Amino acid sequence: MEKIWLQSYPKGVPAEIDIEHIPSLVALFETACTTYADKVAYISMDKEMTYRQLDEESKAFAGWLQSLGLQKGERVALMMPNLLQYPVALFGTLRAGCVVVNCNPLYTPRELEHQLKDSGATAIVIVENFAHTLEQVIQHTAIKHVLVTPLGEMLGALKGTIVNFVIRHVKKMVPAWKLPGSLGFNAALAAGRRHGFKPVALARDDVAFLQYTGGTTGVSKGAMLTHANIASNVTQAYNWIKPVVKEGQEFIITALPLYHIFALTANCLTFLMIGARNLLIANPRDIPNFIKEWGKYPVTVVTGVNTLFNALLNHPDFEKLDFSTMNVTLGGGMAVQGPVADKWLKVTGTPLLQAYGLTETSPAATINPLDMHEFNGAIGLPISSTEVSIRDDYGNEVPQGQVGEICIRGPQVMKGYWQRPDETALVFYPDRFLRTGDMGYVDPKGFVFLVDRKKDMILVSGFNVYPNEVEEAVAMHPGVMDVAAIGVPDEHSGEAVKIFVVRKAGNVTEKMLIEHCRGLLTGYKIPKHVEFRDDLPRTNVGKILRRALKEGA
Repeated sequence: MEKIWLQSYPKGVPAEIDIEHIPSLVALFETACTTYADKVAYISMDKEMTYRQLDEESKAFAGWLQSLGLQKGERVALMMPNLLQYPVALFGTLRAGCVVVNCNPLYTPRELEHQLKDSGATAIVIVENFAHTLEQVIQHTAIKHVLVTPLGEMLGALKGTIVNFVIRHVKKMVPAWKLPGSLGFNAALAAGRRHGFKPVALARDDVAFLQYTGGTTGVSKGAMLTHANIASNVTQAYNWIKPVVKEGQEFIITALPLYHIFALTANCLTFLMIGARNLLIANPRDIPNFIKEWGKYPVTVVTGVNTLFNALLNHPDFEKLDFSTMNVTLGGGMAVQGPVADKWLKVTGTPLLQAYGLTETSPAATINPLDMHEFNGAIGLPISSTEVSIRDDYGNEVPQGQVGEICIRGPQVMKGYWQRPDETALVFYPDRFLRTGDMGYVDPKGFVFLVDRKKDMILVSGFNVYPNEVEEAVAMHPGVMDVAAIGVPDEHSGEAVKIFVVRKAGNVTEKMLIEHCRGLLTGYKIPKHVEFRDDLPRTNVGKILRRALKEGA
């Protein structure tokens, strides 16, 4: 079968990578901490943490896990926004030989319970704002060890006390919770220091992350990302950015949550490799505060999704920032819109360039050359050691320029889905090309263009929403007879969820259904539009025709 190969790579970028010399992510991390020991690694709410401190604190966290008796391969859940506690817990978990299970802090009890049960996690680190969610489901999970941390716990005694007081008593953002036997973050680090840390031998094929995703079938499952998968993608991204960045001198701003695969690999890991300073934004929805934080520092790199860039551009204070140090702006997670990219270039003087990938590819598969001067609409070129094949429904490669399903093969492609060999088999061809579920084509220069999603997935602000999950939640309402969910265009989030409902009784209202969903679904999954109908279009075997609903929406 003829493959579509990229004919040439951007200047300075190798066609192939070699990661045989990187035994694990931990080795990569420890090298960075040694090389850039006295440089600042992370900044959160004006508090700085050096690479040396990150090394010491993560070692203490690993020691705490080992003091509990956790063995290599056990799963540790992390449920936090962008705080200093996150990288400490992340790298500590990996150093202990355990597997990181990232959890969205906004999960409903139902969603959290599923992920904890499915992963079999035995320990969790959770910010106190969301401890009440865990309290409701912990008895149904394998969790034995709970570490609850206030937002300000690593900001120092004075600042931390002030931040925690405001969060708890002024803004009242911490609902009451009770988790007997739980421990504080600093107490865990102290226990870890007393116990000591014993290095764990790691193999490249060992799983580093269970990163949960709906995949292409809509069933929430954990993509097994090995140390080799992530180290490969970090190395691929490093080689891609190397010609345009200065090691030890970059300053990246991280507004996307680190529990999301894009920020995890790009911001947290790749820029760690070059000794960058990383400004953590705990709440990117607070645009005024986000802009205020940005204004304090000489930011050189920013990553984000289209909706974030659009929100910044529509705030009057954004254009007052000094963009003279800016080198790179990279958009991913969802399609970057042309008008947003054009305005970004006009305001910042830096082109907004697209990258593409998915959880199953760790995530980067294609990136636009970083020396481009304007938006081109493409999702980029295949990165080093990555093959892109465009195929029809039968697995046959289509001619160049023709639309088909984007399929990817490379060292960054996941090992498979956790405990789901049947689901794994569905997304891999025999030649190990991964079916992405996205439709696109390759132009004569090798650039890949994304056309549409093959499945019915809805993309809200870069997050996957699957109709099956929404429909199941809505159907739990006693007044609903039938329901179908689709995505409709939304100027703020790219897409929004719309449901079509056939009522059992005439007194069910739009407001009632949305309120019902609030208890079952994370915010971005909640329907924004509700349309009541007498019936829904179906196939001859009774399946609802979402396509027909979408065409008429």
